[in-house]
Amino acid sequence: MQYLHTMVRVSDLYASLHFYCDLLGLKEVRRKENEKGRFTLVFLTASQDEARSAELQAPEIELTWNWDPEEYGGGRNFGHLAYRVDDIYALCEHLQANGVTINRPPRDGHMAFVKSPDGISVELLQAGDAQPPREPWASMENTGTW
Repeated sequence: MQYLHTMVRVSDLYASLHFYCDLLGLKEVRRKENEKGRFTLVFLTASQDEARSAELQAPEIELTWNWDPEEYGGGRNFGHLAYRVDDIYALCEHLQANGVTINRPPRDGHMAFVKSPDGISVELLQAGDAQPPREPWASMENTGTW
């Protein structure tokens, strides 16, 4: 068995691409438009997975954007996506500076949770050992759910 991708339905493709690519740092690797079915599929991968994605089309996230508006209730029932990151504090600072709420701050220097524009929880895990706790994260309270 091989993991291929996770599909996430998105209501605003451009807001989602901004979140996943511009802010989180994923890269769009291919796109499929289906005019008859009225949807677009956009496949994303993490920078350290680019070679595997090019060879195997895995591991990836598939953003599915249905052209006709649909309402997707609470992404929490999905669970979450998880990514190992080089510097959890720097990424959380970058996300927060760009208007993303840090739902579970990286108080321990190891783990944080944020949400996509469609309410999908994204877990961020520090690569290697946890960083030493530091402010403002160490004393920051949780916000919302994740």
